[in-house]
Amino acid sequence: MERSRLARISEEIKREVSDIIMNELKDPRIPIMTSITKVEVTNDLKYAKVYVSILGDEDTIKNAFDGLNSAAGFVRKEIGTRIRLRYTPQIVFVRDDSIEYQAHISQLLHEIEHSDGKREE
Repeated sequence: MERSRLARISEEIKREVSDIIMNELKDPRIPIMTSITKVEVTNDLKYAKVYVSILGDEDTIKNAFDGLNSAAGFVRKEIGTRIRLRYTPQIVFVRDDSIEYQAHISQLLHEIEHSDGKREE
C-alpha cells in the first residue's frame, strides 16, 4: 500500500482518537492531560498502534491505560463510523514517554545552565 495513503490514514485516526478521548469517553481514570502523539497503521489496515503520552505518576498512568484498554472497542466502533475504510483497525494503545523524556532533558539543561552561571560569578 502506498506510504502517503498510510500516513493520511494514520493522521486521520490520530485526529479522531484524540477527539473521542477528549469528548466521548467519560471514564474518570483517563486524565485530562492525555495526548495522542503518533499512530502507526499496519499495511493491511488490521491494526493501529496509538501512542499515548500521559502526564502523572505511575498509578495515574496505569489507571489511564486500564481505562483506555477497556474503551478500545468503543474507540474502534467510533472510528468505524467516522472514517470510511474497508477494515476498521484493531486499536492497540502504547505508552509513549517522549514528552516526559523531553521534560527531563529540558530540566537537566536548565540545571547545567544554572550551575554554569554560578561558576562564572
